Amino acid sequence: MKIIPASFLDIGALNKLEHACFEKDAWPFLDLIAVLTFPDVIRLKAVDDDGSMIGFVAGDPRPSEGFSWIATIGVAPEFRRRGIGRDLLHACEAQLTTPRVRLSVRASNDGAIKLYEQEGYRRVDVWQSYYNDGEAAIVMEKTRGI
Repeated sequence: MKIIPASFLDIGALNKLEHACFEKDAWPFLDLIAVLTFPDVIRLKAVDDDGSMIGFVAGDPRPSEGFSWIATIGVAPEFRRRGIGRDLLHACEAQLTTPRVRLSVRASNDGAIKLYEQEGYRRVDVWQSYYNDGEAAIVMEKTRGI
């Protein structure tokens, strides 16, 4: 597995990954186009030995606000629990220049919450009824010494 920049050419693979990872909350196609084309967005993909996308992360730097957002991070279900999500998170954080990084996660996603807590993220807010099925999102933030 290696982590490399993603581009617009990855639109099909990213669409497939989004649906495998997030089912009913997968981003619409226009949002995928945006994340792959907006300037300044950090977009990285994890690929396996044959070059297939097995994970993706996007970071949205917002220096005027003093923080960046991890807009999305996902690993194909059959490749989970191998450290790929953690590696993607680290690679994205390394390219973000703000002292604080935020992300949101489903309140029921205990595995992801545990990972983020291990990586220094702390709960800072709850967005009620955020997801399509009404579940809340937990907003987490990490403060880094840059």
